[in-house]
Amino acid sequence: MERLRGASFLLLSASLVMVPAAHGQSSQGQSSQGPTPTASTDKSQPQAATANPVSTAHLPPLAPGAPPIAGNAPHMSKQTRYEIIRDFEAQVVYARTAFPMGTKGLTLKDGTSTPTGVELQQALALWGPAIKPGDPAEISYVQIKDNHIHFDINGGPVHRRKWYDHIEVSGTGGAPVPLSNNQSPQNPHGTYLDLYFNKYVPEMSAQQLRDLLIPVLDFNARNKEQAYLDTLPPKVKQAIEAHYVMVGMNTEMVLHAKGKPPKKVREKDGDTEYEEWIYGEPPQDVDFVRIVNDEVIRVETMKAGGQKIVRTQKEIILDRPDENKEAKKTDQDRPANAPTLRRPGEDAGDVPKPVDGASPVPPMPPPDFPSPPGNPGPGEIVAARY
Repeated sequence: MERLRGASFLLLSASLVMVPAAHGQSSQGQSSQGPTPTASTDKSQPQAATANPVSTAHLPPLAPGAPPIAGNAPHMSKQTRYEIIRDFEAQVVYARTAFPMGTKGLTLKDGTSTPTGVELQQALALWGPAIKPGDPAEISYVQIKDNHIHFDINGGPVHRRKWYDHIEVSGTGGAPVPLSNNQSPQNPHGTYLDLYFNKYVPEMSAQQLRDLLIPVLDFNARNKEQAYLDTLPPKVKQAIEAHYVMVGMNTEMVLHAKGKPPKKVREKDGDTEYEEWIYGEPPQDVDFVRIVNDEVIRVETMKAGGQKIVRTQKEIILDRPDENKEAKKTDQDRPANAPTLRRPGEDAGDVPKPVDGASPVPPMPPPDFPSPPGNPGPGEIVAARY
């Protein structure tokens, strides 16, 4: 027994000595790895958006930007042209802005794309969007010209013919028949982008060219959702990641935040027509998102416990094209000697206008009924008298 108690005492003493040593090694290991990273919070974000933060550790880091192009850079060499074409053709990218369909593409110069504002909205309404922000796109053709680089996207505005499209077969006394059935030169689904320089296309690397295209094309995104979120302000991006609808969002943002609504209701409040998107079903929380003119103006949430939360104050203000400003700008850009139907010295304010605001109806000419045969008209009667 004495030997057993002595062995137990020695074993207990050894274990007490090893525990602090192991603790010291673990603390030294942690200190050698550096301080533990802490998540930073932004107090300027909305309360609902920050209540359910989303980790961005899985996102790929952005590629380091290349040095800017020198102002005295020489003309692009022939070898660099081949490398640029080989690198960019057939590459899949993500759009950061909307591209109109057809022959009305975008022009990029000095980091600014045109058309913008109301002019871009009119082109999208007339021709339709070829690519929306966040959509994947393929650079199908690259052409380097004197002072700009032309990119055909999704086939371009014009369908380029293959070598076999030019071959025709004809027999004795017969009309030539083309081998290919695709004879339409138009490609309504494609668009293009022209990147302009001041004087000539300078010598540059592929990464420098990607940096120039960042305002309209994203080469770093791995999926459509990430590409779309990168085009939004940080406040809206965090709200979408938290599946939170803010008053002031547009329909595209609501779709990315909550998905397609299971139910839609169209109603009329006075003279204002609105559409309400309904998410959820009782006994769970139900969200009613009211949209007017592609903008969320009201969000009503019915909690499972019966609590009703209504938000109508704008939580985000988006840059929307001002139609009145664009109309005034158009009037100012009109030349002074533009052709007009007014008399010299006559002002637009001097033109008489009706009191009730309605334009007067011009007098209708009297009906011209044909005279029956054998019945003399008034002119023939007067001529017979003389």
